[in-house]
Amino acid sequence: MPTPSLRQLNWIAFQSILVKEITRFTRIWAQTLLPPAITMTLYFVIFGKLIGSQIGDMGGHNYMAYIVPGIIMMSVIQNAYANVVSSFFSAKFQRFVEELLVSPVSNNTILLGYLGGGVTRGVLVGLIVSLISLFFIRIPIAHPWLVFLVVVLTSTLFSLGGFINAVYAKKFDDISIVPTFILTPLTYLGGVFYSISLLPEFWRGLALANPILYMVNAFRYGFLGVSDIDVGVAIGMILGFIAVLYAVSLHLLKRGIGLRS
Repeated sequence: MPTPSLRQLNWIAFQSILVKEITRFTRIWAQTLLPPAITMTLYFVIFGKLIGSQIGDMGGHNYMAYIVPGIIMMSVIQNAYANVVSSFFSAKFQRFVEELLVSPVSNNTILLGYLGGGVTRGVLVGLIVSLISLFFIRIPIAHPWLVFLVVVLTSTLFSLGGFINAVYAKKFDDISIVPTFILTPLTYLGGVFYSISLLPEFWRGLALANPILYMVNAFRYGFLGVSDIDVGVAIGMILGFIAVLYAVSLHLLKRGIGLRS
């Protein structure tokens, strides 16, 4: 039997990591897929039905329809991030990540394998929340290709963020610091529940520094055709963030920062 080439070895390694990641979160679906479905249902009920009925239209659409894309995107962000940060930190904690680092597998392959798991969970949770939203309101999808593109790009970006958090984390408590003190505030201030056109000029300018604003608005445009941000600029910003975080992640893997004792 001929010896497999380096490319074949990397492909096999990528498939193995990806399958492991998908198996991991689907095996414990009651902890990974069910909680976001329940949480987002509460958002639909409280903010969409109860509060939304008192607000009226926003951006030319029913308030419930306006917030649905933002709530879906919020679930995608949280789950793509959580999947990679918990999985890669577990690999560090159990010390089998060192076996990957000394293997002939490239750093790109390792990183893409973990990103694949995060993206898969993000997209799957986004689909589940989208199906739940149909019990509350039917909204059109103006640009289906853009909806899918933004979900994949956003899942990729926050999977990279989760990877970097896992690299620097020294204990399990550390993997909850970024979601609690950075991710959650940015999500709530990212235009999920309102249009930034309602904000005073100073706060509107400040909101433009929030990367999540661009993702939420690009995703909302895919559904409703309305956005507070130019969609081309939004996609460009997301791609720029991905490029930066991917380069940082590869650098951390190459140097073994936080990974080698």
